[in-house]
Amino acid sequence: MKIFAVGMNYDLHNKEIKTALLQQGVAETADRDPVIFTKADSALLKDRKPFFLPDFMGQIDYETELVVRICKLGKSIPERFAHRYYDAVTVGIDFTARELQKKLREQGQPWEICKGFDGSAVIGEWIAKEELPDIQALHFRGEINGHTVQETCSSEMIHSVDKLVSYISQFFTLKTGDILYTGTPVGVGPVAIGDHIEGFLEERKVLDFYVR
Repeated sequence: MKIFAVGMNYDLHNKEIKTALLQQGVAETADRDPVIFTKADSALLKDRKPFFLPDFMGQIDYETELVVRICKLGKSIPERFAHRYYDAVTVGIDFTARELQKKLREQGQPWEICKGFDGSAVIGEWIAKEELPDIQALHFRGEINGHTVQETCSSEMIHSVDKLVSYISQFFTLKTGDILYTGTPVGVGPVAIGDHIEGFLEERKVLDFYVR
């Protein structure tokens, strides 16, 4: 099982990140192709299990994302056929060690340890694709302690789900059970011990866990 994730796939979030980078004195350029990274399989956290905050890693930020599940083997998939390769959708959290990410950026190093650490890929309850509207018309949101912190529609994505599936399949053979985090909208921020995090997909609560 592989976990793929996408960076900078919503315009407003890109502006949010750009502002933070400029404040840090780090230059950031927009890529025309999708920004893809992976997480270790031990990053997966499911079944409402708590997320244990790794305090030695500094500030840990939540990133609420639409997540899709790959359902068949595929390689070099044309975009027009990509919809055949995923069968379920949920909401997940891509946790990021933000201070560590800043340090890695400054040193020109890869992001694996700030993005792929244990428990950093939280997923909610899967919903069959057929039970939902078009994949590019899905509304989802994240709440912390009962307050909405992120909310958007998948129509706001820069690169569509089908484009992402097709693009990734050029480099990696997709297999049944692989997972794709499709990017976060504006509104990311830090979590703290005791936080109650929930995720909603088309008003259906699919994600529910605590930070310990």
